[in-house]
Amino acid sequence: MAETFRVPDVALAYAFHPGRAPVVVFLPGFGSDMSGTKAIMLRDACIARGQAMLALDYAGHGASGGDFIDGCIGDWAADAAHIIRVAAGDAPLLLVGSSMGGWIALLLARQFGARIAGMVLIAPAADFTEGLILPQLTDVQRSALQRDGVIYQGSEYGTPIPITLKLLQDGAAHQVLTGPIDINCPVRVLHGMADPDVPWRISVQIAACLASADVRLILIKDGDHRLSRPRDLALLRDTLFALLGEDGG
Repeated sequence: MAETFRVPDVALAYAFHPGRAPVVVFLPGFGSDMSGTKAIMLRDACIARGQAMLALDYAGHGASGGDFIDGCIGDWAADAAHIIRVAAGDAPLLLVGSSMGGWIALLLARQFGARIAGMVLIAPAADFTEGLILPQLTDVQRSALQRDGVIYQGSEYGTPIPITLKLLQDGAAHQVLTGPIDINCPVRVLHGMADPDVPWRISVQIAACLASADVRLILIKDGDHRLSRPRDLALLRDTLFALLGEDGG
């Protein structure tokens, strides 16, 4: 059952399942939420293992209030930080970030520092506004952004996605791949080599930028962006529990 709290004028939704530390925190992707396949699998696996687990929805996503079109990377990272403080207190954290959630995980890890026991990044879309969206914009789209503040892009996952000038400007201010990433916890990165949305070489770049020496990149040759097939989910589960020092079998 999801709970909510207001910060300051938006109700943010989350689901916390108590258990042993660290708290596994699932950070969903752009337009996704805590009802997705990976989030549900991780919830069930953590509950079965007695591991504390926190799932959450950023403003404008899932069960949280607010409008998606009003959000941006910095806002959604702040939403996640607020929820973590409310639900997990000062417990150690293990962040699991999917797609945009991987970018947000990197921002939170820098913010929470020594509290981060580890991270699992799934097709992390770090700096996707600068690296993936901006280079593909046409002159007509750029003009429309300056004039209207928003354009809409088609998506194979559903209705057209709003891309706002605010999102792009805020994304530029929150880039993480412009230099070394001062994160020293163990990090595991899973990425499909058949990902049509986020090139797997971005994960190689992330691994190279991280200060931590304990970084492992797992490439799934036929894996897509979602990595939600049964064998992908099993790999995610096993990777998480291995990082927690448990048998993932």
